[in-house]
Amino acid sequence: QVQLVQSGGGWVQTGGSLRLSCVASESLATFNAEDWFRQPPGGQRELVATILSGGTTHYDDSVRGRFTISRDDAKNTLYLDMRSLKPEDTAVYYCNARRFDVVWHNNWGQGTQVTVSS
Repeated sequence: QVQLVQSGGGWVQTGGSLRLSCVASESLATFNAEDWFRQPPGGQRELVATILSGGTTHYDDSVRGRFTISRDDAKNTLYLDMRSLKPEDTAVYYCNARRFDVVWHNNWGQGTQVTVSS
């Protein structure tokens, strides 16, 4: 079973920056894609950003231009760099690494809280 251990997050004022990290117990190169999701208070989990195995990235409109997803294969680490943070970015953030084999197989991090104060 793949383990993903998250770090980073915390409290920041509006306009601030944070970096989230997600270390995998095996090489990220073995996955088809990695994602960052978030779940706001009282809300549903939503996709924030994706990086495909070839390096192509996709972002939700709400974070495009402010968040950057990246990956360091040598460190088995996925990152989410967040800047110009807004109160509506407040959520629990989760990393996911997935493989496709007939269906998608997801592996989740434990989640980390990001709180942006106004």
